[in-house]
Amino acid sequence: MAAAPGAVRLGVDIGGTFTDIVLLAGDGRVVTKKVSSSTDDYARAIVEGLSQVFAESALSSADIAEVLHGTTVASNAILERKGARTALITSKGFRDILEIRTLRMPRLYDLAWEKPPMLIERRLRFEVDERLTVRGTIERPLRDDEVERIADRLVADCIEAVAVCLIHAYANPVHERRVGEILARRAPDFLVSLSADVLPEIKEYERTSTTAINAYVMPVVQRYLAALGDHLARIGVLSPLLLMQSNGGLTPATEAARFPVNIIESGPAAGVIGGQALAQRMGERHIITFDMGGTTAKASLIENGAVTRAAEYQVGGGIMIGSRLLTGAGYTVRVPAVDLAEVGAGGGSIVWLDRAGALQVGPHSAGAVPGPLCYDAGGTEPTVTDCNLILGYINPSHLVGGALKLNARRAHDIFAETIAKPLKLTVEEAAYGTHLIAASNMIRAIRAVSTERGRDPRDYSLFAFGGNGAIFAAGMADTLGIRRVIVPPSPGLFSAFGLLYADVEHHFSRTYRRLVSAIDPPELDRVIAGLEDQARARRAAVGFAGARMTLTRSARLLYHGQSFELTVTLPDGKLDRTHLAALEEAFGREHERTYGHRAGPEEPVELVSLQVVGRGLPETPRLPERLTLSRAASVAAPSRRVYFGPLLGWLETPVLTRADLAAPRRGPCIVEEYDATCVVPPHAEAVLDRFDNIVMTMAPPARAAKRTRKVAAPAVG
Repeated sequence: MAAAPGAVRLGVDIGGTFTDIVLLAGDGRVVTKKVSSSTDDYARAIVEGLSQVFAESALSSADIAEVLHGTTVASNAILERKGARTALITSKGFRDILEIRTLRMPRLYDLAWEKPPMLIERRLRFEVDERLTVRGTIERPLRDDEVERIADRLVADCIEAVAVCLIHAYANPVHERRVGEILARRAPDFLVSLSADVLPEIKEYERTSTTAINAYVMPVVQRYLAALGDHLARIGVLSPLLLMQSNGGLTPATEAARFPVNIIESGPAAGVIGGQALAQRMGERHIITFDMGGTTAKASLIENGAVTRAAEYQVGGGIMIGSRLLTGAGYTVRVPAVDLAEVGAGGGSIVWLDRAGALQVGPHSAGAVPGPLCYDAGGTEPTVTDCNLILGYINPSHLVGGALKLNARRAHDIFAETIAKPLKLTVEEAAYGTHLIAASNMIRAIRAVSTERGRDPRDYSLFAFGGNGAIFAAGMADTLGIRRVIVPPSPGLFSAFGLLYADVEHHFSRTYRRLVSAIDPPELDRVIAGLEDQARARRAAVGFAGARMTLTRSARLLYHGQSFELTVTLPDGKLDRTHLAALEEAFGREHERTYGHRAGPEEPVELVSLQVVGRGLPETPRLPERLTLSRAASVAAPSRRVYFGPLLGWLETPVLTRADLAAPRRGPCIVEEYDATCVVPPHAEAVLDRFDNIVMTMAPPARAAKRTRKVAAPAVG
């Protein structure tokens, strides 16, 4: 693949097991590479993978126009408690707000549950004797000498970062700005996060937690971005670096370094954005994205062509596999994020027996090192990948295009001894049971973004990607009653593709608490105009101005007295009483759709906060109409025996390339690609659409049993 200098866009997504690299030329030609993640230094795998691409193709570093990156460095710093040594400055009386939290319990009736350790220990949390009213007027002035004494103590304590969160600073940031000025003068090396910059919204715990996390990960992210820039420069890649944000938009590396709290869920968001873009091209208005990698599986909802976003989420509390209504296990981050549900079920999820002898899958993972048993890299515990290999879903000689050879005998023998034998089951019965348990765990994530949100999954198509997503998608769709499954090109690298679909965007918000009936429309217009001015200034600073940007507006509302808001779109232009009445009606409809009921007209609706999203528009479309993958597809064997459960048993199953589905094909069949495997069960029909997506149409399983023939189990070698 040759390209004009500066004509190629590069997407890089780091996962728990693999680092995915996608290079896209302006004419639609694509080069992909999948390498093992280097968990000790994530940037090393990126550079090694790129160096291999340059050696194997006609591309060079001069061809790269921009680098788009999804990274887990911020979330890992929180999960591993390896963030900066951070202090908190807050108002008198609020020193312990990070520990008091919101009194939410992630596990009901578990008296042994303990809160996660504080990211900022108590002795590094300091109070200043100041106070603003809820309207922002000064009730007790800030004293400079008090802040100066605190700054001197922080210097003596070798602090790296400081979070400043004063009461009601969202209404008037004057005291926080003054604290920032004093810290800059007395301790210029500190990295300071002001809540007025990070999250100018009501709710003290959420605002304090978000600001503290921003400060905690800021030095880590800045060091990582500097190191990545140095690594890329050494191989001649000097192009602009853009980071994927949790909200699904891209941001320049300079902005990510200032507000790293916005990139904590960087990686998972990219695949959802790619799913949205492809679904729009296909004319699919309603899809559920399902991303299963090596460590976790994630689900998200795209409704009426729009990505659903959450106002806040939690990080660092482990993986929530139950109801998403049970929160409190982690640290609250109140920034817009793609609304994802996540479970600990990936290809590397460990299979084990609990003390009662019951079969369990995950949430712990073998990860990239040592990996599953079949990788033969030191792993000692069976994983989901080992089970899929035993069942015949995975080709032992074809993973990552044949670059990774699998030891099927080792996986079979250890699984038989540690799992199947204690359960008194055959190896295939135990492996299939493991497959079903993993699928049921992941179905809980899909239900969390659909049925728990008042949506029926049967009204959606399942859009499956990730290295393992297409193996499980058809079986999960059957269980949920979903009749249509879509598998995009290069599904195992699709999150990296999603980076190429994303636009540069930033989200701005401000608390504006009024009963809708009491709102003064001109005042509301002035508040929105201020947010829009912020968006224009930020976009212009990173190269987008005038017609090259769009602004969208929304509001969060609730019934007066409720604790949780719902988001409703605000119309463009100046607002009047008619618009406010329509806003109140739109909130009522959304409340009924989400919770199954709405209050009567006598219940007042309250507006809590306003949001504006500024989105930069590229001069040319970010992606061409059609993509051409340069990696030639090949199949090692025309068929193999595959186990489809006790009813159908082992079936001799054709092994195909994606191109073989140009005409409709009934299952069973296996579609093998460089980066993923797609299982088409006996009761499904698969065909390629004009965008090279595999589209599976599911039929009731009973119809398939009559036209299949069982075969003997394969020999393991």
